[in-house]
Amino acid sequence: MNKRSLVNVGGIATVIGAGVVGVGVGTVLAGIARSALRAELAVDDGPDDLLTAPDSAPHRLPVRSSDGTVLNVEIYGSDDAADDDGDVIVMVHGWTCNTAYWYPQINHLASSEGGRRRVVVYDQRGHGLSERGLRRPTIAMLGQDLDAVLEAAVPAGRRAILVGHSMGGMTIMSWAGQYPEKVGSRVSAVVLVSTAAKGVLENHTLVPVDLPAYARPFAPVVAKAFTSMPVPIPKTPYGVRISHYIALGPHARKAHVDFVDEMIGACPPRARAGWGSAMGKLDVTPGLAALSVPTTVVVGTEDRLTPRTHAEQMAEVLRRNGSLRDLVVYQGVGHMTSIEAAERFNEMLDDLVAEVSRAEQRVS
Repeated sequence: MNKRSLVNVGGIATVIGAGVVGVGVGTVLAGIARSALRAELAVDDGPDDLLTAPDSAPHRLPVRSSDGTVLNVEIYGSDDAADDDGDVIVMVHGWTCNTAYWYPQINHLASSEGGRRRVVVYDQRGHGLSERGLRRPTIAMLGQDLDAVLEAAVPAGRRAILVGHSMGGMTIMSWAGQYPEKVGSRVSAVVLVSTAAKGVLENHTLVPVDLPAYARPFAPVVAKAFTSMPVPIPKTPYGVRISHYIALGPHARKAHVDFVDEMIGACPPRARAGWGSAMGKLDVTPGLAALSVPTTVVVGTEDRLTPRTHAEQMAEVLRRNGSLRDLVVYQGVGHMTSIEAAERFNEMLDDLVAEVSRAEQRVS
């Protein structure tokens, strides 16, 4: 066979290979879309008052992280120590979200019903009103940003109750791994919500189980493309159905689905892709092991992005270390746990805050 024939054969093989990949990826995408469009419609039972913007505007505190990137930090609740001298609740949102994710908790905790607690939330870099920065996103960077927020927003002599959802939970574990000496002195308790310590792209359940055998090897390709491609998300009725399938439980309220879809769509494509790519290299197990304070792990049974197996693995590590407070599992709830199950989640936070207060009173 001459050289030209070899080139032709190679070219044909490349075309065939690309065609096979295209068919496989297309089949996976079609399977996800089919499952999303066949799922039940969200329950339209009216608005959810907990999702409204808080009545009181926050105090905005620009915080400069270690590399100079400015983060948008918002502080709710009274600044008067006489009103609230307890631990500060610091809440860290997840991938493609922003500070509005925590509205159901802010509206409760900063109210008289929730004890008018001091609540600190911030936009992860590249999300909301925070700068994206010049460096390539890394998981270590998340922990460094949290450290800057804690130093700036938690008054001297007070500790924080850290609550992190999805990438926010990874942020807390990243911080603990880099600053283990600060865990006990700066933090009194931790809540890890719908998150993972490693293998987040390998263990999702977005892909239907009934795919043809030839398409299954292409599922990781689709997962990587889904998380790391910087393309705008089109606003269509079908797009809302996809958001529902991916991020919320099958019986989610329409108000919740619309709120989440709007929030995800507002995330800049470059930030979404950069942080999605960073999570592909996730391993914050040293930080998980460094959590020496009472830690609660929360997950929904219908979470497709960080399924229950992640929560159980994290809980087992914490149990062995003696720092597991509780493993909380919400039936029928998807990835957006503290929105979908806001009332139950807020009750859990109230109990946790009360426990921390009693423990500190005994020590004092």
